[in-house]
Amino acid sequence: MSEGRLAGRAAVITGAADGIGHGIARRFVRDGAAVIVADFDRERGAAVAAELVALGGRAHFVACDVTKRDQVFAAVDACVEHFGAADILVNNAYSGEGPSRIERKTDERFEAALHMCLFATKWAMERALPHMKAKGWGRVINMASLNGVNAHMGSADYNVAKEAVRAYSRSAAREWAGLGISINVICPAAVSAAFRRFSEMAPEVTAGAAAANPMGRMGDPEADIGGVAAFLASEDARYLTGNTLFVDGGGHINGVPWAPDLGPED
Repeated sequence: MSEGRLAGRAAVITGAADGIGHGIARRFVRDGAAVIVADFDRERGAAVAAELVALGGRAHFVACDVTKRDQVFAAVDACVEHFGAADILVNNAYSGEGPSRIERKTDERFEAALHMCLFATKWAMERALPHMKAKGWGRVINMASLNGVNAHMGSADYNVAKEAVRAYSRSAAREWAGLGISINVICPAAVSAAFRRFSEMAPEVTAGAAAANPMGRMGDPEADIGGVAAFLASEDARYLTGNTLFVDGGGHINGVPWAPDLGPED
């Protein structure tokens, strides 16, 4: 696809094999961007890259465990190698455990969450910076979460890691603003892979959360989240940086009820 608001741009999307990352990847290629599908799931990642090509786009799969710096670097390098640039980053990948009480979450669990969120984001941004700086143009879209903003129960490790991403994004946005690089955060409410998994565990909780949303539903990864990501990745967002956009159907306004059964106290 040569036309569209992202025509001529090249993007790295982590966690693009499923959920929100997949939806953003589909929207990006529809808007003309070339996409690196970076994901630890080799089979599904390769299938998604083929799907994007079938849509008429340019795409390439890179196996990537975002807890490994060399693999994050390799995903950015692949974007430059295959498409000649690394214009856009979408730091989205996350794979966690089920909900549990904060006192039962180990140091190792918090460390893993920080690697998947904060450090993966830091590594990708550092690797892409020279390319963006040389062009005087770059877009970074970091995915955070209402879990952290609203302090959802059962996910303290995830909440902390996502709020760290927001703080890092704001700091980088301030320091890189003069380089033509904008950095923004999306807090989505959508039918992500994690949401589907939790729905299997506690369908009444997720159904209640969707019903309590002001718009009465969870968002669609491509139509609802992908469109906002495409805007942030475009020239239209050139004067927007350091912001958090709550793409959540209004769920952040009063907070979405989220009270899973975490079992008895110790």
